[in-house]
Amino acid sequence: MADTNMIAGNLGDYLRTRRALVSPAEVGLPPTGRRRVPGLRREEVAELVGLSTDYYVRLEQGRADRPSDEVLDALGRALRLGSAERAHLYDLARPPRRSATTAAAAAAGATGGGRGESVRSGLRRVVEAIPTTPAVIMNDRNDVLAWNRLAAALMADFPSLPPRERNMARRIFLDPHAPEVHQDWDEAARTTVGMLRMAAGRRPHDPELVRLVGELSLGSPAFRKLWASHHVHEKTQGPKRFRHPAVGDVTLHYETFRAPGAAHLLLVIYTAPPGSPAEEALNLLGSLTAPGAASRTRTGGSPGQS
Repeated sequence: MADTNMIAGNLGDYLRTRRALVSPAEVGLPPTGRRRVPGLRREEVAELVGLSTDYYVRLEQGRADRPSDEVLDALGRALRLGSAERAHLYDLARPPRRSATTAAAAAAGATGGGRGESVRSGLRRVVEAIPTTPAVIMNDRNDVLAWNRLAAALMADFPSLPPRERNMARRIFLDPHAPEVHQDWDEAARTTVGMLRMAAGRRPHDPELVRLVGELSLGSPAFRKLWASHHVHEKTQGPKRFRHPAVGDVTLHYETFRAPGAAHLLLVIYTAPPGSPAEEALNLLGSLTAPGAASRTRTGGSPGQS
């Protein structure tokens, strides 16, 4: 199993990677002298935040006391962090005790991979009842726990997969055919790693998350490179491009909702604009995969004909 310190990272690692992404000009500082490394120097961050350089250095080295909310907020502004990045900064600055994270992981179904985690029947019925657009329920480890017929037709044949393989991170990084399904593979890979980073900050001792990150690190050089960037991502909404052998390229828009009473679960619904080629593709895919479609085709009926 991979080491939990490598999985979660620490505040110092995160501060170093973030300040390397900010140029002096972006924060109103004049460029001074030749720089050996990109981004801001430690003393420049300290000046922007209003800290002594010594204290900031101790923050990066993990030798400082628990930083205050005021210091963390100032760091977020100085390093130009977005909302997800600020949340991750707070998670790393206030790591939970192992006992607390173990309990949280157990409550979230820490046996993972869909093996031990369950979705209440009402939520599952909501997803399965969505008729014309793909929908899934997943957790922040990217385990797909519930899906409707169109999601299984477009994304992966979830019913036929072992529970452990119903994980989008594994499919994106370990399935050689993933770039054929995900047209925007580079962006999908980056956001997937960002989601796992967020989860690791919240639950650094989640054994299934530790195991997953270790497996992906061993199996995918692309994952290792992205993981080292400390990028974080909160799945909310955006475009998603798929390619399906029967209906071609499909560009959808997804919206994400936190499940009531189960905040670690995400309901993700993919939609197409009315009258668009994507809507036509979904309609065709729905007819091709409707119950009885294969038998109707064999007997001469058109897909979707009753």
